[in-house]
Amino acid sequence: MPLLDINHLNTRFEVRDGEVAAVNDVSLTMQQGETLGIVGESGCGKSQLVLSIMGLLSSNGRATGSVRFDGRELIGLRPAEMNKIRGHRIAMIFQDPMTCLNGYLTIARQMTEVLMLHKGVSYREAKQKSIAMLDAVHIPDAANRINRYPHEFSGGMRQRVMIAMALLCEPDLLIADEPTTALDVTVQAQIIALMNELKTDMDMSIIMITHDLGVIAGIADNVAVMYAGRVCEYAPVDDLFRDPQHPYTRGLLQSVPRLDTAGTTALHAIPGNPPNLQHVPPGCAYQPRCAFAFDACLAERPELRAINDGRLKACHLEALP
Repeated sequence: MPLLDINHLNTRFEVRDGEVAAVNDVSLTMQQGETLGIVGESGCGKSQLVLSIMGLLSSNGRATGSVRFDGRELIGLRPAEMNKIRGHRIAMIFQDPMTCLNGYLTIARQMTEVLMLHKGVSYREAKQKSIAMLDAVHIPDAANRINRYPHEFSGGMRQRVMIAMALLCEPDLLIADEPTTALDVTVQAQIIALMNELKTDMDMSIIMITHDLGVIAGIADNVAVMYAGRVCEYAPVDDLFRDPQHPYTRGLLQSVPRLDTAGTTALHAIPGNPPNLQHVPPGCAYQPRCAFAFDACLAERPELRAINDGRLKACHLEALP
């Protein structure tokens, strides 16, 4: 049985001008111990997909379809029941640790509350385990630093604190939403190495959301590429980088600088802009920007279909030219 089984998930937001279709008919599965990368441009629905899984949509949003975690349906689950799963069996690292950590409370106060709520342990035991987790994410002098406030930590250290908080209850699934965006390249590499290390030690599954293909290459087993709220390609990470099968995926990969072709190949820029999710174009949403679009692309939306073992794509082309 998959750890996470998403079927025909749709997420809609009611706004003043109508309805925003943020996630459209997404179906994905994850096994225990797998790392799934979700990649795409800003506004493609990556974050709203995982917020739908976590039951953290804003008040004007609603999710339909099915999200089964370890066999249990999460869509429509009562808040009290969902609170027993969130932070305990499914944890999330948000993009900006400075806005997610409370600047008025010490790190000790914020970390111990997690364990006292979900595990029912004493403050003393919770603090001891919190220090041990800070040690596990390689924060030096954790026993003293735990009593400090968030502003006394660097950006990379705050991100490590967020990872430690997310892992306190030893979740089965960790969702990381752009966890390295605000960090420099050296710290990014350290965070990715840390997450890989903790994944192995804890036999944990990870969903990594990012627009950075370098991060995906460093951590993911399988990759889902999203465009206009839909999955347009799904593949094992090595296959995706070696042989992209969707024009959008190829465009993303061609826009990334490569050391082996530096100075000999011009960077590619995908023309145009992502579609307005209130007014998605008919047919394939990518067709206004696609160099290979033909009549069928304008008339009919392509379904996500299997193209060989372990690979899916939503494109009318049998193969890229």
